Amino acid sequence: MIHRTARRQAIGLVSSFALTGALALATTTSQATTISPHSGTPRIHSFWDALQLEPQAADAWEQLRGLMQWDHHTDDPRVQRWIEHYRASPHNVREITERARPWLAWINAQLQQRDLPGEIALVPFIESSFDPQARSHRGAAGMWQFMPGTADALGLLRQQGYDGRLDVAASTRAALDYIELQAEQWYNGDIELSLAAYNAGAGTVNRARNAALGRGERGDYWNLDLPGETMQYLPKLHALAAIIAAPEAHNIELPAIDVSPAIAEVPVEQTIDLARLADMAGLPQSELTALNPGLTGGRVHPGTADVVLVPREHESMIQARLSDSAPQPTEGDVTEYVVQRGDTLSRIARHHGVSVDELRRQNGLQGDIIQVGQNLDMPGQSLAYR
Repeated sequence: MIHRTARRQAIGLVSSFALTGALALATTTSQATTISPHSGTPRIHSFWDALQLEPQAADAWEQLRGLMQWDHHTDDPRVQRWIEHYRASPHNVREITERARPWLAWINAQLQQRDLPGEIALVPFIESSFDPQARSHRGAAGMWQFMPGTADALGLLRQQGYDGRLDVAASTRAALDYIELQAEQWYNGDIELSLAAYNAGAGTVNRARNAALGRGERGDYWNLDLPGETMQYLPKLHALAAIIAAPEAHNIELPAIDVSPAIAEVPVEQTIDLARLADMAGLPQSELTALNPGLTGGRVHPGTADVVLVPREHESMIQARLSDSAPQPTEGDVTEYVVQRGDTLSRIARHHGVSVDELRRQNGLQGDIIQVGQNLDMPGQSLAYR
């Protein structure tokens, strides 16, 4: 099923070489002379001949093609039907792929780090049309459409002012963790079966797989009898991957998306208010809000999210200004408290001379439930931008 490509091994390597130094090396010390075993004629090998690197991908779509690992089952009738469906609505495909612009190259990078099939980058096309604020009538939310129970199991917080299902960075990592975990736990690394379980649940897929094996059939996805939506889930993904692999052959025009991620991750080491951060960066607040839909209250705390997403071209300046604006605690100041066994919110508030309401607001808490090991931001002492 899986056909790993050598192309992705070279993606991004060329940019790490300084051109002037490499050219100098190529024209001087890196030339070597060998003798052809057939002719006895000296042959010159340059630095570049020996290196044999592929050029960097031209855009994020080419990068994605280099990460693809599957045969796309284009002869399967279900896949063919979905290819024809997408070909019949090229404007819809372009609209959705245009919506992927801020996220695609960043998602590609996450897949490359984990050596996962590039085809997974297209799951948000099916799940949410690449809309990080998408919500279904069944209660799923976010780009990866997590149900509340699954989100809770994966550690995606949902509390006042924050929904981890809408947090693109947190939900993407949780989705990839989930897909990898199920593949390893149940399916001997078979990502397609894990994706089917992502849609229908592992219990449903496992029962269908056992039934197929009991009939003497292979237990891969393509031989399973699954619920209707799940029967179409992988065919949709394969159809999209086939189109992305050869858009011209399917009369589909893809929007140009830069190979470098459009977003960067800024660690949350202090309370960050998006409105103040936008002022610092000289950006419209709406731009930061669009990149961070999980921050439903407009601010983030160290105990809530790990990172805030910013436009990559503003990353260095934002990092510097956050560093400059970080509060400098004096001796005896408490900027963060780690919840200990036996602690209650009221006890912690009383000990630090703040109200329970202040403590809730500062940490985006809806009630009084806290967990051992949880980091709490102390009101009035760790607020950014003093």
